[in-house]
Formats: sequence, structure tokens, C-alpha cells
Amino acid sequence: MSPATTALSPNHKIILDKQQHSCYIINMEERLSIITGFLGKPHKSNNEYLFQCPFCKHHKRKFSVNIHRGFYKCWICDQKGRNLYRLVRKFGSSKDREAWKAFTGEKTDLNAFGNLFEEEEEDNFEQIIEMPPHFNTLCGSVHFRVPLGYLEKRGINRKDILKWKMGFCSDGPYEGRIIIPSFNENGDLNYFIARTFTNNYKRYLNPPVSRDIIFNELYVDFDREVIIVEGAFDAVKAENAIPILGSTIRETSKLFKRIVQNDTPVLLALDPDAKYKAENIKKLFLKYGIEVRELQYQDERDIGDMSKEEVKILSHNAPLVKEDDSLMTAIYGL
Repeated sequence: MSPATTALSPNHKIILDKQQHSCYIINMEERLSIITGFLGKPHKSNNEYLFQCPFCKHHKRKFSVNIHRGFYKCWICDQKGRNLYRLVRKFGSSKDREAWKAFTGEKTDLNAFGNLFEEEEEDNFEQIIEMPPHFNTLCGSVHFRVPLGYLEKRGINRKDILKWKMGFCSDGPYEGRIIIPSFNENGDLNYFIARTFTNNYKRYLNPPVSRDIIFNELYVDFDREVIIVEGAFDAVKAENAIPILGSTIRETSKLFKRIVQNDTPVLLALDPDAKYKAENIKKLFLKYGIEVRELQYQDERDIGDMSKEEVKILSHNAPLVKEDDSLMTAIYGL
């Protein structure tokens, strides 16, 4: 039967692949059946299905799923996303994931996940270091005017100083530098950045240890979107942010593995001049089916030069990244 004479019910959706000049049909009832298999029986409200939230476990059905439009949102804990496969990956079984792939035609290679997280000996190593000598905390202090004045000029307030456990060194190799420590999920110090607040020619003098850490992992919530930024001062301006410290993200990175294992959505907010690096990171996350949004800068300022309110607005408006312009385009009601 030709497409012109084919009548599809509202329970079907046609997906066009412009690059391959082909299309395939998704049965939305099959998609719903997979989701109800692990979320349970829903209530239907107009075009949406209401489940108990798998994230916050609230006893009422406040977790809304729109099968046709492909998004979900909890009206209690505000967990939301625009990729239903994230739910399948996070809460479904391997059989659910295979079934979903079979009728959606998703490009992500399921086999790629098999070997990604085979733990090696070095993965079990937890880097623990000590705070630099002559470290003075700035938490609650009003006496260290020069470092406090420097932070104030960067838009960092007392609440930020307390949250990030900031301090400075009054002597030694890190003299005249703001210290922002990083703690792993067990609360152990695993890194720190040391940024000069004087006229020292070298802006950063960081410890000679591995940077393959999750900066301030102790305070990151991987059950909601994380914002990936360049530096620690950028992270101070954003919510649930992780700095990559001028490095990049690879398949072997601890941060990458944690994000993919937890299926955490990502908002990429690298500096405006780091477009090539950002492109490679986007491709890597998309390869593993991670939902990615990207901050759209209005000028050449990076996050560290903006106010928190500016960062909040840009983050809210950041668009979802598609794999490429030839990705599947959804057409309803055909």
C-alpha cells in the first residue's frame, strides 16, 4: 500500500530519515507498553499519562509522560526530560532497552555499553591529597580584605565562599592564591585549584596530581541535569555544575563514566572560544544516548564573567542538541 493511501491511527507516528530517504512507523501503544512495564499502571489525562514518579517515589501519580511528544516531568520533584529512552535506560530492564531500540530505530549501539564500565585497577584508586600549607579559611572571616575583595569583584558572595569552602594561602608556594578545594563523594580532598589574587604572572598553580576527578563530587546531584563548565569559578555561578579544569572529557574519564552510568542529562557550558572541544564532547555524549543541551552565549563573556541571574536565564533557555541536521524528524498524524 502506498504512503498516499495508508491510513494511520493516532497511535502511530511516522519518522522520516532525510539522509537515508526512508521512513518507518512507530506504534505508540508498543512504546507505552514498555514504559508501563516498569512504571506501573497510569492514569490518562488528555494526551498524557500520569505515573508515580520513579525518582522521588511520591505516592500520588504526579509524573507526567507524553508518549507522542516524547517528554516527561514530575510535578513534585521537577525531574524532567525530552528523551523517553532515558527512562527506559534508567529504570527498565535490558529486555526493555532492546525492545525500545527494535521499534524506534535509535542509533545508539547497545553493545557499546557492555565494555565501557569494565573496571580496571586504576578505576578503584581514590586520589586523596592534603590542603596546601598556610591555608586560611575565608568562611565566616571578615579580616582578610584583599582576597575577599578579589572574590567580591568576581561576583562571589559570602554564601558562595561558605558553600565552596574557599580560602587562601598566606605563605609558601601557594602564597597569594585563592584556594577552592574539591571533595570526592566520601568527603576526602582529592584536588584544589589555586588562583592568584595578586599580580603573579602565573594565574593558576594547581597540585601536581591527576585531574581525572569529579570536581566537588560530594555536592553534585547526578539524578538531575549537571552543567559542565571550564573552571571552578565558572561552576560557582551555576547550579549543580562541574568544572573540567581546562581539560576535556573522554570515554575513560571518571566524569564521563559517572554520567553515562547514571544516565544524567548534561548542559554544556564551556567557554565561547572552546567550540572544537565542545563539539567533541557533544558527539561523545550523544553516542551513548545522553541528553545534551548547550548554552547559547549572547557575547564573548564566559559564565565566570556573568551574574548568577544571567547564567540562570541562559541555562533555562539552552536548546536540546540534536545529533546532526539529518536526524530523524517526527511528523504526527500522517
